[in-house]
Amino acid sequence: MRGDMKKYGLVIDLKRCYGCYSCTAACKASNNTPKGIDFAKCISGEIGTYPSAQRQMLPTLCMQCEDPECLKVCPTGATQQNEVGIVTVDKNICMGCGYCMMACPYGQRHVVSDWETYFPDAEGELDEYQSYAKEKWEGKNGYGIAAKCDFCYDSVMEGDQPACVKSCPAKARIFGDLNDPESEISVLLRRERGYQLNPEFGTNPSVYYLPAR
Repeated sequence: MRGDMKKYGLVIDLKRCYGCYSCTAACKASNNTPKGIDFAKCISGEIGTYPSAQRQMLPTLCMQCEDPECLKVCPTGATQQNEVGIVTVDKNICMGCGYCMMACPYGQRHVVSDWETYFPDAEGELDEYQSYAKEKWEGKNGYGIAAKCDFCYDSVMEGDQPACVKSCPAKARIFGDLNDPESEISVLLRRERGYQLNPEFGTNPSVYYLPAR
């Protein structure tokens, strides 16, 4: 990708993240994902040993790799990488082969076979919110094909930020242009020694982490 073009990336500060799941909830509301599908997840774990063990969260999402494996294996061209480095899926081209799901080393691809209600024991039709969410999901993603986080691409192109970034009360997520050395995200990566998750995969993710406490 040319250095004179924007390349959007995300930094997650593990010192600040305390596991409130605001990012997960905001992502779900923004993307209208059905039951069981979370584009933004927080994995809970522990670091250290007793008596100094501490709870540590690891937020995950699509890594928006610069050299994505999912793009390489897609037989129809449905997986695409746009001019700002964001990897997207064209639902009108995807045939649901599942190759991208198998190729993604971070497990950040999803397939929904049908809409599943959050209230299976309720009688009658879907409530107003679920009907709205179902319509939105079908319009953008559909069924039986690949779906994934796209950094809230439409909002970003309008000058906004991804929903997970805006919703974080601890300001643990910083979104910006990786190609701009003076951007907040670039300065943080240099100053705080930001790192990629599993760089040995060789995909050069655009999501970075700042070390935990």
